[in-house]
Amino acid sequence: MEKVYFVCHGNICRSVAAEMVFLALLEKRGLSKDYVCDSFATSYEEIGNPIYPPMKRELLSRGYALRPHYAKRIGKEEIEEADYVFYMDEENMYGLSRIYPNARTNPKIKPISFHTSKVSEIEDPWYTGRYGKVVDQIEVCLNAFLDAKH
Repeated sequence: MEKVYFVCHGNICRSVAAEMVFLALLEKRGLSKDYVCDSFATSYEEIGNPIYPPMKRELLSRGYALRPHYAKRIGKEEIEEADYVFYMDEENMYGLSRIYPNARTNPKIKPISFHTSKVSEIEDPWYTGRYGKVVDQIEVCLNAFLDAKH
């Protein structure tokens, strides 16, 4: 069973959306037994907070099932136990490198867009308000990852 972790700044929008989308894609493809996933923050700012309401509304409007979630920060242990750590943008890589100094050279740490040329980075909807666009981008990236693996 492979461990896939998603990381963003606060773990209340992008990374948790990726977690919920990934779980749905695994279910749809019959791969739920092949993976475990979770999501994390690189900062302490939102620790303990639930999914940000606009992102929650966006995911629910698309029919995604949401499991209980409270923001948590990734640590060295989670990075070391993971098979994949996907981050959303360069700021997240910077945050990861402060937690895990070898993050930039670790082959399991990649941008979520690694398997597609259709998306470069996942923008932060906290600032842009484009929650739908972010979920669209996450869906493209995670389908590309699963297509590459299966």
